[in-house]
Amino acid sequence: MAVHSRYQDLAAKIRRRIEANEWAPGTRLPRLDDFAAEYGANLDAVARAIAVLESEGYVWAVQGRGITVRHGTIRPRRPRGNLVKRNQQTHGYSFPSASSQEVWVQHGQAVTDLAELHGGRIAKLLGVPVGSLVLRRFRVTGPASEAPFQINTSWIHPRVAELVADVDKKPAAGEWLYRIEQAGHWPIKWMEFHRARRPTEEEATVLEIPTSLPVLEIVRVGRSGADLKPVEVTEYVVAGDRVETVHVLHRDASAQEPWPGDVRDIDPDHGGS
Repeated sequence: MAVHSRYQDLAAKIRRRIEANEWAPGTRLPRLDDFAAEYGANLDAVARAIAVLESEGYVWAVQGRGITVRHGTIRPRRPRGNLVKRNQQTHGYSFPSASSQEVWVQHGQAVTDLAELHGGRIAKLLGVPVGSLVLRRFRVTGPASEAPFQINTSWIHPRVAELVADVDKKPAAGEWLYRIEQAGHWPIKWMEFHRARRPTEEEATVLEIPTSLPVLEIVRVGRSGADLKPVEVTEYVVAGDRVETVHVLHRDASAQEPWPGDVRDIDPDHGGS
């Protein structure tokens, strides 16, 4: 078998075994040597097959840590809604996610600190100069039984930073937005910007994905209800194959009935799209 066909054939065989759940998400695959022996192939062909599967999002390979089956192509992809809910116990807000009723946990150390904001896009949305010292809230979260699902970083505008600087010292850590509203910015109005992009090496490491796999970046801008100027900008970064967004389309008044004339008289070969 030609070299090209050989590694593609190996990738197809291993892919079928992953899709059949022979190896559950989060588990390690056999070593390259083991695959080579099992399939009677050389190491180069096996390595190229694994590279194909990594580019497709099936596995995450890290030198010294082995090859791990990812949750991305296997976990149920739940639609991400657009409803913001109030947590009555903490007074905080719950923003749309793809988690359904899953139990989410925090991965690693949560960080709240003053940091220089170097990202020009985020700085512009927050309304501060690039390089400004801004209060930052950094979190990595996801379902309890899976690899990290998302990275979320909030940048709080300096004019309201003092209101929430100590909020993470209290049990109800989700109340930081509520505090801002209580200080005269009710109701905060949010808008989101969604785009696909390549992850940075740091993001790929945290999310346990190859740098070749696109991520979905969701940037949420919160504006004061009093003056409509930004009070916070939050960036979510999610592996692109682990979430999908759903949008319900609504008809404009121009697209409503009645039709000008009888719809049955319209030539089907000359209808609109």
